[in-house]
Amino acid sequence: MEVKGPAEILATLDGEGALDALPFMPEMAAYCGRRFTVERRAERICDTVHYTGTRKLLAAFLLDDLRCSGAAHDGCQAECRFFWKEAWLRRVEPGAPAPPVSEPGALEALVERAARGVKRTVERGEERVERHRCQATDLPLATLHVKLWDPRSYAREFTSGNVTFGHFLRVTGRAMVEEPMRKLGLIDEVHLRGTRGEPVDDPPLNLQPGEWVQVRSKEEVATTLTPHGRNRGLWFDREMMAYCGGTYRVRRRVNRFINDQDGKMIELKTDCVTLEGVVCSGDLSLRRWFCPRAIIPYWREAWLRRVDPPAREPGPGGSGEGR
Repeated sequence: MEVKGPAEILATLDGEGALDALPFMPEMAAYCGRRFTVERRAERICDTVHYTGTRKLLAAFLLDDLRCSGAAHDGCQAECRFFWKEAWLRRVEPGAPAPPVSEPGALEALVERAARGVKRTVERGEERVERHRCQATDLPLATLHVKLWDPRSYAREFTSGNVTFGHFLRVTGRAMVEEPMRKLGLIDEVHLRGTRGEPVDDPPLNLQPGEWVQVRSKEEVATTLTPHGRNRGLWFDREMMAYCGGTYRVRRRVNRFINDQDGKMIELKTDCVTLEGVVCSGDLSLRRWFCPRAIIPYWREAWLRRVDPPAREPGPGGSGEGR
């Protein structure tokens, strides 16, 4: 697919820079006129705002692994994947000639329109505060709720080409077993309950991008968590347990990110890193099966141990022994 030119996309946007309530973000403008492969259709998306389960974004796609830099959102480091409405794309054949150069000023006009919706003022009690707005914060407005047992929604994951037949069977089979167990209270809503009453500051590792780490075992991680499964506000997610024991390279240190629920910029004052190739798979998340967002989880240094580089370095995703 080819991302349409700035003037074409601008013509689809409302005054706040959105189409069908989905913002076209300023960070997306740099991809105008470029070509990418469709990685998934946005059939089943997890709701990280109200946690209502799965939602569907109509006529939208994810292209390759294009992610937000946060440049227009005060340096947010969440690196969320972009959603692309069909109206912003055109199908092209391999080797087709490049599109003509966009008219002068079109790119600047598109960025200006998209930037109008980056922040908004909301009421918090008796005061009015400024909050950030992006695709992640506005997904509930741009999507439709999908019932947990809607068979057509599951089937479209395979018929649309989002997943292979083997992947489809594996995840739907897991959902058919685990969702009834969740309903009966046989699966704990807390992903990993800890044994620590109150968080204790562990000696910092001061990890830096490029260093190698091993994710500690589930039992070791539990000793760093409260009974509610948190360490200084961050929980250890169900999807993260699949990485226990694996060896990965540090991607970056994280200091700030936008909270999906209210648009507030969260400033992290203590250690937090992301790991190369480590994302939420959407294959293990209760009520959120098949989500393609590939959200990058945050890791406390207490959940990791520094290790020597492997003798033979694996691919960008690390060794993955724990998966």
